Amino acid sequence: MNESWIRLRALLRKEFMQLLRDPRMRFFVILPPLIQLVIFGYAAALDVRHAEVGVVDLAQSPLSRELLAAVTATNHFTLHYFDDMREARTAVDRSKIRAVMQFPADFEQHPALQLIADGSDSNSAQIIVGELSQLIRQAMQRRSGRIPPIQVEDRAWFNPNLDDRAYFVPGIMANVVLIATLILTAISVVREREIGTLERLLVTPVGRLEFLLGKLIPVGCVGLFDVMLISIVAIAWFGVPFRGDLFALFFASLLFLGSSLGLGLLVSSYASTQQQAVLTAFFIVMPIVILSGFAFPIRNMPESVQLLTWFDPLRYYLVIVRDLFLKGGGITSYPFEYIMMALLGIGALLLSMLRIR
Repeated sequence: MNESWIRLRALLRKEFMQLLRDPRMRFFVILPPLIQLVIFGYAAALDVRHAEVGVVDLAQSPLSRELLAAVTATNHFTLHYFDDMREARTAVDRSKIRAVMQFPADFEQHPALQLIADGSDSNSAQIIVGELSQLIRQAMQRRSGRIPPIQVEDRAWFNPNLDDRAYFVPGIMANVVLIATLILTAISVVREREIGTLERLLVTPVGRLEFLLGKLIPVGCVGLFDVMLISIVAIAWFGVPFRGDLFALFFASLLFLGSSLGLGLLVSSYASTQQQAVLTAFFIVMPIVILSGFAFPIRNMPESVQLLTWFDPLRYYLVIVRDLFLKGGGITSYPFEYIMMALLGIGALLLSMLRIR
């Protein structure tokens, strides 16, 4: 055991020196995760902000102008006025506007208007039509002064303002950690093979397990560093609250790193060059991200596809990370997710150990 520890310590020292000595590697470890977090943190939003909406007001009545004023007051919509639907349709075809509000000429006598949305972007169309419909109903209720028979008061727990950033930023952290650690692990082994140092290691007393630990532990430390760095930026810069237990986040990150590092080793066993390793890693990352529920709800997927998500470690890590940030909880709150990540991580590491020669 003492000799094994001496060999492992020498391997770890070599790997850490190799990671920190290369300026390009230092850049890859620190700056790309921050850049991706800032870009996705601001760009990944599903709510409506300054949507371009066309207006065809054939009524030109006080009621139609009052409703349009209520829509404009939200600052969520930019209105463009057209004389008829032909002009509005041309603007929709050219993607200058995303929806059209049409007021008929007899709107005062028959208060019914038409909302038309660009269905080529179905998600945005649903959000725009839903918010416009709600604004118009509220404006009509205020104008009539009548209280509906049933009044609904809605509240959102854990995220009162329904801010998309509070939902997406923790998920971005999980994706960044997955991509960084998987690619780093794959490249580190393939690079040894390319420059010829792998053959030198093979003739030393270093065992297979010691070699794998020497490759995995430094990259795992990089992954934990990225988790800490991105969490600090998410809380301090984006204002995302963290209500959970730090130890639960650390433990979940360790289990998740087992899967990502195992997949990286598996990629390195099939790739013969660093370019092949990077391309293969991205080929694996894309299905993992899509099936994780990061952007698309798993319940909306077909049942056959939902079965595939059971083998996606990112799915379980996302549940824990998002809940720890927004809902709170500790290490005993997610036993199923922890068990699944542990099983997938052990399976990936065992498979990679069998493949590494």
